[in-house]
Amino acid sequence: MGTDRAEQGTGGNAQVEAATGRLVLAGTPMGEVRDASERLREALATADVVAAEDTRRTKQLARSLDIVITGRMVSFYDHVEVAKIPSLLDDVRAGRTVLLVTDAGMPSVSDPGYRLVAACVEAGLPVTCLPGPSAVTTALAVSGLPVERFCFDGFAPRKQGQRRAWFSTLADEERACVFFEAPHRLADCLADAVAVLGADRRAAVCRELTKTYEEVIRGTLSELVVWAQDGVRGEITVVLAGAQLTPKDPEDLVDRVEELVTLGVGLKDACAQAATAGVSKRELYEAVLEARRGR
Repeated sequence: MGTDRAEQGTGGNAQVEAATGRLVLAGTPMGEVRDASERLREALATADVVAAEDTRRTKQLARSLDIVITGRMVSFYDHVEVAKIPSLLDDVRAGRTVLLVTDAGMPSVSDPGYRLVAACVEAGLPVTCLPGPSAVTTALAVSGLPVERFCFDGFAPRKQGQRRAWFSTLADEERACVFFEAPHRLADCLADAVAVLGADRRAAVCRELTKTYEEVIRGTLSELVVWAQDGVRGEITVVLAGAQLTPKDPEDLVDRVEELVTLGVGLKDACAQAATAGVSKRELYEAVLEARRGR
C-alpha cells in the first residue's frame, strides 16, 4: 500500500498517479475481528497516513490483528471532518497513501468519508476502496425478505413528525428499505411505522450483526413493536419489506412509459422499468402502441 504502488488499480492516467498518492477507503469488521481482510491488514500496516473515526478503536483493531500501524494517525470524525480535509489532500498530492477507516463497516455509508472522497474527486486525486463488511448488505442477506431491489435511507428521522412523514414516502415503495435506528428510539420508530404503513407490513430488526449477541427478529411491524417494548440494546439495522401494491391495468402505466421516453429511455426499456406486479412489460408495450394509435 506504499506510494510506490500508486500507479496500480485506480484506472486513471498512470503517469499522473505515479506522481501522487491515493485515498483508500477500507471496510472494517462490524464486531468479529476475523472478518478483517488481508488487504485491510496490509493497508493498516503500510499506509503513510491512517485517518480514523476513533483512533483508539483503530489501534485496538490493529492490536487484535497483531499489526503495528507505522503511519501517522489522524482523528477523522464528523465534527472535525471538514477541517481535516485540506491537510489530507496535501498528503495525497505529496505521494502518500491515506487510509480512511471508521469504527465499523464501510466509510461514507452513514459514516465519515463522503466529503473527503468528494474533495479528492474534485481535485482529480485517485480514490480506491478495499471492500469489506457492511451492515446494509449483511442485514439484507439475513432478513428473509425479498430484497432483489432495495434502497438505503441512513438513520430514521429522530422527531416523530418527521419520522411519520418519511414513512409516508415508503407507503408505495416496492423496494425493500434498509435503515439504521438508535436502540432507545426503536420502539417509537416501529410504532410510527405501524401507524403509517399498517400493522401487517413485514420487516426484520437486525441487532449486533456479527457480534456475540447477534439477533435477527422477523415478523410484521405490529409483532416487532411488541418485541421492542421492553427495550433493545446494541447496533440496530432494520429491513422493511417493499409495499405489495394492487396490480394496475396496463393503461394506467402508459403515461409513466411516455414520461420515461421523453427522458431518453428507449420504449422497450421504459416498459420494463414501468411494469409492475400483474402487468408484464409485453402487455404494457402493447398498451403504449394502442394509445399512440388512438391519438
